[in-house]
Amino acid sequence: MAEPRGTQQPAAVAGARFFVTGDPAKPRRAAPSQALMLLGGGDWDSQAFQWFAKKAGYGHILILRASGDGEGGREMFAEMAGVASVSTILFTDRAASTDPRVLAAIAKADGIFLAGGDQAKYVRFWQGTPVARALDAHVAAGKPIAGTSAGLAVLGGTAYGAMDGGSIDSFRALSDPMGDAVTLVRDFLHMPHLAHVVTDTHFNQRDRLGRLIAFVAKARASGDPQAIGLGVDEKGALCVDADGQAVYRGPANTHAWLVQPQGVPALVPGKPLDWANIRITGIAPGGTIDLDTLAVPRPAFVGTAKVVAGKLIDAPLPPGGHWSLAIHGGAGVIPRGALTPERERAYRAGLNAALAAGSAVLAKGGTSLDAVEAAVRVLEDDPHFNAGRGAVFDAEGKNQLDAAIMDGATLRAGAVAGVGTTKNPVMLARAVMEHSRHVLLSGAGADQFAREQGVEQVDPAYFRTDKRWQEYLSWKRDEEHAALDPTHRYGTVGAVARDQRGHLAAATSTGGLTGKRWGRIGDTPIIGAGTYAMDKTCAVSATGTGEFFIRQVAARQVCDRIQWRAQDVATAASATIGEVGEIGGDGGLIAMDGDGHIAFAMNSDGMYRGSVSDDQSPRTAIYAGETDVGRRPE
Repeated sequence: MAEPRGTQQPAAVAGARFFVTGDPAKPRRAAPSQALMLLGGGDWDSQAFQWFAKKAGYGHILILRASGDGEGGREMFAEMAGVASVSTILFTDRAASTDPRVLAAIAKADGIFLAGGDQAKYVRFWQGTPVARALDAHVAAGKPIAGTSAGLAVLGGTAYGAMDGGSIDSFRALSDPMGDAVTLVRDFLHMPHLAHVVTDTHFNQRDRLGRLIAFVAKARASGDPQAIGLGVDEKGALCVDADGQAVYRGPANTHAWLVQPQGVPALVPGKPLDWANIRITGIAPGGTIDLDTLAVPRPAFVGTAKVVAGKLIDAPLPPGGHWSLAIHGGAGVIPRGALTPERERAYRAGLNAALAAGSAVLAKGGTSLDAVEAAVRVLEDDPHFNAGRGAVFDAEGKNQLDAAIMDGATLRAGAVAGVGTTKNPVMLARAVMEHSRHVLLSGAGADQFAREQGVEQVDPAYFRTDKRWQEYLSWKRDEEHAALDPTHRYGTVGAVARDQRGHLAAATSTGGLTGKRWGRIGDTPIIGAGTYAMDKTCAVSATGTGEFFIRQVAARQVCDRIQWRAQDVATAASATIGEVGEIGGDGGLIAMDGDGHIAFAMNSDGMYRGSVSDDQSPRTAIYAGETDVGRRPE
């Protein structure tokens, strides 16, 4: 018989609702013992939860949360086999933090679990109230406490409170550690072994090493020179006994991360961080750490990183990380023999140069974001491709360039459309992502933003090539029968990559269509249409008749097929191109899944493309039917 759902109890208090699963009157099996369970978010580790149930004497667990309902309690009751009950208090207002019934429930609990959600609510509802004091008293009485995601974030002696309503990423935190968005809260709770610890969660999965370093920097500069950082990966749990000895539990390829900088950095509001000698240690499943001495007997990896002008450098890599890169240079009517040997060599040389630029970043442990930008920048500089130098002309005889870039770890994205003086539009797209609060800028305003950000500008004549100009003149003489180059009908370039930390990124750049009018914008800068990236799912860059890719939301469709229909990347890519074709569109796309497997899909006669990975040498292809390239599922 299925366990009953957690049900709201008839009684309630101002600012809180109560749920219960199990038997609150049933006696516990043993006395509780002091312990901490620090969870990185995501799925629960069953061994860790059984450990916590034992620490709670298989008695009565109390979940405190500020969002959701009692369903998590029902799930936890099933997960912690043998506990007497799991109750939930859902806080909706600070008023509940002084209510006697709430305080009595906390005092009675054998184990307390702080749920995920928004840690700012915990701070606003509990800071300086009897609830905060009751949580401290619970642990002082020798009982266990656990926190996941937001619940873990508030357990450290210094907590990231996210008090501005957002969740800052590594780039922004390192760019201004003293900024208002780095909202640290001191002396909120007082947990054993964590007095000088700043915690962080969803750690490697959301690329949070940089922001944790920034948190520690601000904590040290603000009065705690002993502050260190402790990050926990998704699905992982650090189980800490009363004496400070901790064991990390979790799936393979997840870790707990210890961040131990030296000294106190000199921080200036509005300025990026500079900090050398940041020791980073990884603890793998089964590994241990003494939270009092910070000794790690068997580290999974150790290294010393530094931050220079807000950029994290030389951070150690977890073992076993694979990297992959795929690129395209547009699609077209390219049957074998359509290209002269000289042109074919030139295209393959350009593709190989882009693969070399991107793989050089990935092979030395660089980010997927840096890799796709480097690869696309090479293709923008190559006049053979319709992006950057060599772009086609619009109806007025101008080059109007579009580009986009997306970070799969954070879902940040930047895009530009209709720029005319920026040498490398992909660099401007990244600047939009990293230095503005917008996603898409267009026209003269985008070029103005580029100048303000120091992105290289050129005279518009830089983009012109004789070949593209002759195509434009042909189009102008006879739009319907213009002698446009069929072998490069859909002139877009793009790249997708997975780095050694498992993060995905995508970038795309184009000159658009010859003779385009009225400020036409295609799919390239439309996030979800021509460009998309989401960690653990996919990264996509498309090329083709953009209006149809927009209507099918093609790039995001690939990801949805992988995420929600459990399709492999090749099936998802092929099916999506099929959907584009169903409504009259043609072209192609490159896609990569969370493990770095690559798919190329097209309904045209060819697509300039290539791939390289840590276990595959660079390969290029042009024609439909040519041996596909890229890392395949084992």
